[in-house]
Amino acid sequence: MFEGSSPFSDYVDTTFLLISGVSLLVLVGLLVAMVAFVIRYSRKRNPHPTNIEGNIPLEITWTVIPLILFMGMFYLGWKGYLMQAAIPENALPLKVTGQMWKWTFEYPNGVTTDTLRVPVNAPVKLDLRSIDVNHSFYIPAFRIKKDVIPNRGNQMWFTVNKVAAYDIACAEYCGLNHAYMYTKVIAKDTAAFEAWYADMSAKQSKSYTPLTAATNTK
Repeated sequence: MFEGSSPFSDYVDTTFLLISGVSLLVLVGLLVAMVAFVIRYSRKRNPHPTNIEGNIPLEITWTVIPLILFMGMFYLGWKGYLMQAAIPENALPLKVTGQMWKWTFEYPNGVTTDTLRVPVNAPVKLDLRSIDVNHSFYIPAFRIKKDVIPNRGNQMWFTVNKVAAYDIACAEYCGLNHAYMYTKVIAKDTAAFEAWYADMSAKQSKSYTPLTAATNTK
């Protein structure tokens, strides 16, 4: 956690810990209150029950406090969603196709690969589609996941800030070999990425135009 692998990972990790902490606090509070009430109002201590008509301030309190907590969680989730929905205009556009049982990546000039290679410090936009059944494109280290559905497009984006490799998985059961639907995101520095892209373009007889000039954020 907190490795900063993408623009969203640290925020998602912080939100997860905050919600887990609040949930744990509520759980402990309820358990303590339950045990206290069981002891305080046991049959031995209170052989004759007392009828309680109601307590307006108490009812308001146990309504308002959970409302504030849950609306705070909603706000954190909504803010995270907006971060992932705001795709930079200069993002490098790539096409991702899901099928049983592999991912295919297509670059702007038509180069296709089964491994996603991207330049560091450049926003990347993925246009997601499926040609058969429902899939889910998931990069655990980036804390991003999007459904890939037939006849319906979807998008996601990210930026990688260091040279590294990260797992890609399908997070929705899509058939017999679903568990084998793994590949990698490989982030390269600008020079290494362009050298790879030029080489792949030549091997697949595609025209080569540098991709990082307009997308690199540095």
